[in-house]
Amino acid sequence: EYTMKISYHQKLKELARRLRNNSTKSEIKLWQYLKSKKMLGYDFHRQKPIDNYIVDFFCNKLQLDIE
Repeated sequence: EYTMKISYHQKLKELARRLRNNSTKSEIKLWQYLKSKKMLGYDFHRQKPIDNYIVDFFCNKLQLDIE
């Protein structure tokens, strides 16, 4: 299985952690669904730093982000 290495700025890592800890109710509800791999078995990450941005949800295998 191939997964692409995602580059990001290190300064975003702490901000992403804070965003995860202060999620909206909608984000929490969607995360409950995505984290258990109910989305056809795909693995998602939450508040993922990518380049100069932080995406709400990201699947590396699909190269899909959800905002």
